[in-house]
Amino acid sequence: MRSSGIGVSSAGASARHRYRVLAARHRWERRAVRAVMACAAGIVAAGVGTWWVGVGVAVLVFAMHAGYSRFRSGVVTGWRRGAQAERRTGRRLARLDPAGFHVLHDRALPGRSTPTANLDHLVVGLTGVYAIASRRFRRGARLRADQRRVWVGRGQVGGVTVLAMRAAETVAELLSGELGYDVSVTPMVVVHGARVTREGVQAGEVLYRAARAIPRAIASEPVIYTSAQVAAIAAGAESLLPPMMEMLPPD
Repeated sequence: MRSSGIGVSSAGASARHRYRVLAARHRWERRAVRAVMACAAGIVAAGVGTWWVGVGVAVLVFAMHAGYSRFRSGVVTGWRRGAQAERRTGRRLARLDPAGFHVLHDRALPGRSTPTANLDHLVVGLTGVYAIASRRFRRGARLRADQRRVWVGRGQVGGVTVLAMRAAETVAELLSGELGYDVSVTPMVVVHGARVTREGVQAGEVLYRAARAIPRAIASEPVIYTSAQVAAIAAGAESLLPPMMEMLPPD
């Protein structure tokens, strides 16, 4: 994927790493269970019909179990889908003009000695600084907000608004302290799957925008920084927010 700006880090890298670590656990046990189920089903089918029916049933059961294991709801699937959403957002953000915008991906936020929180994307540009979280929601469901909550279809979106706001506040505090002047950071959530209105959905100070609209939404804001200021802020962000992959403990 093409990267823009001075920061070179891969969108969704740490989420993809966590998915692979979780998926690797008990992999051989799952494969053994899958093989036993397929063989048992094939033997029963062959006893009722012919040998080729048994082979077909065994293959079908094996494939169905593999598909179920990959796409069922759970922590492992959540990490995989999260990584995919971040990578898709990264491709959208790569469309921003690199002459005016610097994009950093998958950056560690300070906390304990080993950070566990990360910022999916940070955009530093002529129109401002944006702390962006990528989220994938149920395809086709409508995203909306009331005075206190954000909803996707009939389900409530839990925690994303608060996390996006805290990430923006943390980055603003760090950059302001490093540069010696106030740097405002806009919190945003890029939505994949769910339907979002053209102008986005506002939840407090956090703006939810559809992935397809995010480059234009950022680039069309009023210009508030010079190119020199953008370069200084981006350099500060690069030094203060290391790639999350560098902060993860070894497997």
